[in-house]
Amino acid sequence: MRDLTGDARAGGLLSRRRAPEAHRSNALHPGAWWVWALGLGTAASRTTNPLLIALLIGVAGYVVAARRTSAPWAKSYGAFVKLALLVIGIRLVFAIVLGSPIPGTHVLVTLPEVPLPDWAKGVRIGGRVTAEGVLFALYDGIRLAGLLICVGAANALASPSRLLKSLPGALYEVGVAVVVAMTFAPNLIADVQRLRSARRLRGRSDKGVRGLLQVGLPVLEGALERSVALAAAMDARGFGRSAAVPAGVRRAIAVLTLGGLMGVCVGTYGLLTAQGGSYGVPALAAGLLAALAGLRLGGRRAVRTRYRPDRWGVRAWLVAGSGIAVAGLVIWAASSDPAALHPGVVPLIAPALPLWPALAVLLGLLPAFVAPAPPTPALPSPVAAEETS
Repeated sequence: MRDLTGDARAGGLLSRRRAPEAHRSNALHPGAWWVWALGLGTAASRTTNPLLIALLIGVAGYVVAARRTSAPWAKSYGAFVKLALLVIGIRLVFAIVLGSPIPGTHVLVTLPEVPLPDWAKGVRIGGRVTAEGVLFALYDGIRLAGLLICVGAANALASPSRLLKSLPGALYEVGVAVVVAMTFAPNLIADVQRLRSARRLRGRSDKGVRGLLQVGLPVLEGALERSVALAAAMDARGFGRSAAVPAGVRRAIAVLTLGGLMGVCVGTYGLLTAQGGSYGVPALAAGLLAALAGLRLGGRRAVRTRYRPDRWGVRAWLVAGSGIAVAGLVIWAASSDPAALHPGVVPLIAPALPLWPALAVLLGLLPAFVAPAPPTPALPSPVAAEETS
């Protein structure tokens, strides 16, 4: 037992040498985690190579395991992994039942085909299931699963309350609504479980339409009572107050915000089409700048203060920069060597792991070494451990 305790303390000291232990003054900015995760998600969306996406998922999982805290919201990563597996399964079921647009010659099974009317030409239910179509659906499902897992990593690493404090003033009310909704959802689940257990203890059924109504109505009543109490508490604390803004500033906010959003849409469309490569990046950059300026001006309406705001320090730049570097290098690799990042399924070939994109993905491991480490849980004393054993 003493050896195990000494090994654990040695591991904790080694982790602290690599990065300091996280506390309130040096905690990483939550926006840096989101930029890092979105960078990994962007890289996952630019490839269908299952080996490269598996490497991205492994990088995200390693960083989550190394820097996740014991907070309740940090446990959401497992739910996103399960959702990703469900997405892969649904995509495969759709490909098997509804067919795939990819032609194939290797028939796995032939399902009974449902006859459809003439106006439904091009759509089929059942029929031949080819290995090429199933493999194409698997690659597509893995790509979406990788994107979901990267988003789940951001949810497990970034504190939602601290992220809410970092939002611009123009988005603060929307952020409060989202955080309140996400906070009330676990309470609803807990109420349903409590009421169903109470009904079973009383010998009453909790299934069927009648049981659903008798459980649902108290749950809705409790949610309404909590909403009214929360609204009264927020009103007493000054939530919803807005400052007087001149009419000219309001018009400028509207023009900048709407113009910026239109520029973002035009730029995104240009990047997604082959003909819009010349105007896509400038339109997207101009739209983002205009939207940010609109949000900056719109923050004048919000009357609020920040207690100990989060600082965007050197470690936050390193974490965010690693995600941006992964996204940029994978996008560059997809344009220079698309065959490596999009393995073909006709004819059937085994995917290979490209060397340089794989090395670029490994840059995403940087937060596991530079981000502040979560506090080490207290270890039992050797005397107490020996008495317990």
